[in-house]
Amino acid sequence: MSEGEPSYIDYEAFLDPEFSPAGFANSLVLSTNNATDTPLDLSTPLSRVLFDLQEIDTHIHGLTTKSALSLLSHTQDQTAAAEHILQETGTQITSVTQGYERLEKEVLQKWQAADEARIAAENSLATVRLARAVARCLGLGRQLESQVAELTGRTTAPAMSADGATTSTGKEGFRALERAAITILHLRQMFSASSEEDEGYGLDRVKVTRTLRNEFVIPADNMVKARAQQTINRFSLSSPMTTSGQSSVPSSYKQAREARSRLATAAATLYLLSPIPKGVVTTSDYKPELLLSTLQGYMQTSIITSANGLAKALSQLPTMDRALADISTRCQDIVGLESILRNIRPPSHPLLSSTANDDQPAPETETVGSTQANLLQPLLQALDTASLPSYFWRSLASSLTSRVQEIINRGGVSARTLRSNRDRLKAEIKDCVMRASQVSATNLLAEKGRSGLDMVVVGNWEREATVMVSAVIGPLSR
Repeated sequence: MSEGEPSYIDYEAFLDPEFSPAGFANSLVLSTNNATDTPLDLSTPLSRVLFDLQEIDTHIHGLTTKSALSLLSHTQDQTAAAEHILQETGTQITSVTQGYERLEKEVLQKWQAADEARIAAENSLATVRLARAVARCLGLGRQLESQVAELTGRTTAPAMSADGATTSTGKEGFRALERAAITILHLRQMFSASSEEDEGYGLDRVKVTRTLRNEFVIPADNMVKARAQQTINRFSLSSPMTTSGQSSVPSSYKQAREARSRLATAAATLYLLSPIPKGVVTTSDYKPELLLSTLQGYMQTSIITSANGLAKALSQLPTMDRALADISTRCQDIVGLESILRNIRPPSHPLLSSTANDDQPAPETETVGSTQANLLQPLLQALDTASLPSYFWRSLASSLTSRVQEIINRGGVSARTLRSNRDRLKAEIKDCVMRASQVSATNLLAEKGRSGLDMVVVGNWEREATVMVSAVIGPLSR
């Protein structure tokens, strides 16, 4: 409504954002009636509302009539602008549609064809990789088969020595142990591939490789480990000893060198085939459990056999000289074992990365807990000792005290004989320990190319002799 034009309508009330129809109607009824009247007169407020509506309608009609031309002109302009926008939009839509069709033809269809080619190429590459892995796996299988045949002596052609003479393949077959172990490690690595980037991924889906693993590789693995363990368990550098302490048949340089070669090969084989704990990636963190358990078993067998033999000899003193000679021989084998292991470096492991310390030469002596520069250190750490002979004598002494005590408690002739020959036993046991320290230079220095029958003294074993004498003579003095 234009300014100055009279009006009975309260436009401000109607235009208020908080306008309430119910409140307006209530105020209109109360203004035209008395709240206490019964009934209320609603015709007056209704007429007021109808009058206001008629007034507003008249006002709208007047404004529309007065501004019709300007409204029509504005509407016409809006309609023309909308038509122009629609026309321009249609043109742009047509252009975009044509561009998309051209893009689809020139790019999308070509991309689809290229993607199909990519998928085909990836599948072909995976097939080629798998075929190469299968071929390499079969090649390693054939290589392992020849190595196993060499181990078991089933080769058709006789082996040739360096001077051209034929040798027994079965006798020399132990040299294939380490090569077979490396082949088995490569096969293990291929069979354990877990990602597409690893060589051998997917071999478990190929029947021929599954058959190869289950029917040949696993049995060959067990056979190689058993052969290496057997070699260590049978290790001996010393010949049988007479009652005077001298070798009845001295060990020759050739025999000592062959025994050392067998032990070195077997130890390297078990080192390689020992399981690798999860998370171990360097040789410094690697503990060859299979090798350690075999060497510990060798030590325990020597200790138990010696303890049983000496306990039996204590009950039958005429056999004491022979029992002590046998114990001395076993200790000399342990001295030789320690010397050989000290001079054997851990072989290069195909599945582990080497450390900087692995490139340094192995020192002659090391403290327990140092970096593993030879195969002796892990064994010393496992046994918690600084010397294998010392461990042998102390373990043997710890098991003898109770056995001597049993003989004394039983009484009889055996107990009286032991008591009466106490001084003799003391001298013989001490002599046994000291005799065990005299090892043939041939046995100890075979790896250096020295031969001969000279005896060399290894270490000072006075303390071990005292421990052994106390273990046997101590219960007799009570």
